Order: sequence, then C-alpha cells, then structure tokens
Amino acid sequence: MARMIKRLPMLPAERALKVISGRWKAVILYYLFDGPRRLSALKALMPGITQKVLIDQLREMEEHGLVSREIFAEVPARVEYSATPLGLSLEPILLALCQWGQHHADELDERAHLADCIIRPRPTAEASAN
Repeated sequence: MARMIKRLPMLPAERALKVISGRWKAVILYYLFDGPRRLSALKALMPGITQKVLIDQLREMEEHGLVSREIFAEVPARVEYSATPLGLSLEPILLALCQWGQHHADELDERAHLADCIIRPRPTAEASAN
C-alpha cells in the first residue's frame, strides 16, 4: 500500500476524489455495503462492466484499503470481497452524493430518468446504544 500512497495527491479533497474516482468504484462499494459478495455476484449486479474492469477496480480499492478479499480454502476456491471499515466510512459520503444527484436531476427536470439509489446509513455506536 505504501507505493500507492506516494502517488496520491497531497490535498485531502483531491486525494479522496482520486481514491474513489472511476466509473465503477462507487457502484461496487454501494453493493458491498450490504455485505461480502463474490466476483460473479458483483458482475451480475453490474451488467455494463467487463470482468477485467471489475477486477482492476477491486484491486485498486484493495490497494487503497477500501475493499478486502478473502480466499476460502475450498475446491473450487471461493473468493469474497467486502468493504473494509475504511470503505464503509464512505457510506455517508456516497449517500450525500446520491442525494445531490437526485437534487441535480430535479433541477434539470430529469428525475424520471434516474435509477433508485438506496443507501442505508449505518447506525452510529451512540444510536445503537439507545
């Protein structure tokens, strides 16, 4: 991971955008927020992505600490991807982006063309205790 950090911008906002930029990273994280998924399950949820691009995006997110990969000792081998705590910390940011995208579509009278964007914010430890 150290080699990737050296290539990331020093400005925090630019760094954040660099880490999550790409056509598919936010979508992949969106699906991993619900729990671990196999590569084939992710591919089925995103028919517009090629397997090569999906694997490349997962590898980049793994290098940046957003996604973890678990290999199960089974025959045939089973691999699952899940969002790390760092990746899960992006959930409220993606929720805000989703809401802004809906607002933008409303302003341009294009809301009818949007897909559903459902991100359920995780309860905080404080809210869970109550």
